Amino acid sequence: MQITLQELQVFTAVVDTASITSAAERLNQTVSGVSRALGRLEHKLQTTLLRRTTRRLELTEEGQAFLKHARDILTSVEEAEEQMASRLKCPSGLLRIDAATPFILHVITPLIESFRTQYPQVELELNSNEGITDLIEKRTDVAFRVGSLRDSTLHARLIGTSRIRILASPEYLEQHGTPVNMEQLAQHTLLGFTKPELLNQWPLHERSGDMLQIKPVISSSSGETLRHLALSGAGIVCLSDFMTQRDRQAGRLVQLFPEQTLEVKQSINAVYYRNTALSSRITSFINHIIEELGERPFDEL
Repeated sequence: MQITLQELQVFTAVVDTASITSAAERLNQTVSGVSRALGRLEHKLQTTLLRRTTRRLELTEEGQAFLKHARDILTSVEEAEEQMASRLKCPSGLLRIDAATPFILHVITPLIESFRTQYPQVELELNSNEGITDLIEKRTDVAFRVGSLRDSTLHARLIGTSRIRILASPEYLEQHGTPVNMEQLAQHTLLGFTKPELLNQWPLHERSGDMLQIKPVISSSSGETLRHLALSGAGIVCLSDFMTQRDRQAGRLVQLFPEQTLEVKQSINAVYYRNTALSSRITSFINHIIEELGERPFDEL
């Protein structure tokens, strides 16, 4: 049947004004347009809603019964619109967020309290996954991804870029010595990722011109696990600034090969599906993260 809201609006306007001409003026439509919409509605319902005379319009019994339904539907739509407009002004509801553990711990978690202070009606669910998750399958509203994006169906907003560096603890270097070239580096305990292999490319040029591909002695799927291993003196690691900046500033980790290190930066994006209407709570959260972190959040001061 597919009755439209426009047809319901026309019908109720005609009843309220008792005139097709007056209804057209109220709706800012043509008289012929209103008349056609009313005719379509009666055709779809297979009944006459209004009796037309030269002097007035009069509701039929069927028209009287249908009028209540029409008004209820239009009222519900108006209330829904008002509610959504209110939510835009004051975001509310559950927001599911996904990111790798290091990003959750070092970037998202410190900003949760300030977000909740500003948007107390938004409930947050934080999920940590080291790999790429399916947003729909995991019922995720927004994910934060480090590195290049492969899924073209996702819409992305750049949060910032973060440089990767080769690091070790002072305790490890004191015990095992500080490597000064790649030949010496190969003799050390290297900490790396189980997957993807791309994360085991370190920002040093090999003789071939390619980035150094290391074979880790100790590997993990979690960057946070590797960070803790490096802090404990277990070996040498290559990690992103967003998770090691404070460690380097405090002297807990020391950068190796500062002069030879290539300036390789990982992009960090907030992603969500293109075909999903972006709710106010997603917008407010992404905007809050960007505003709090600033234009170049992970760059050195």
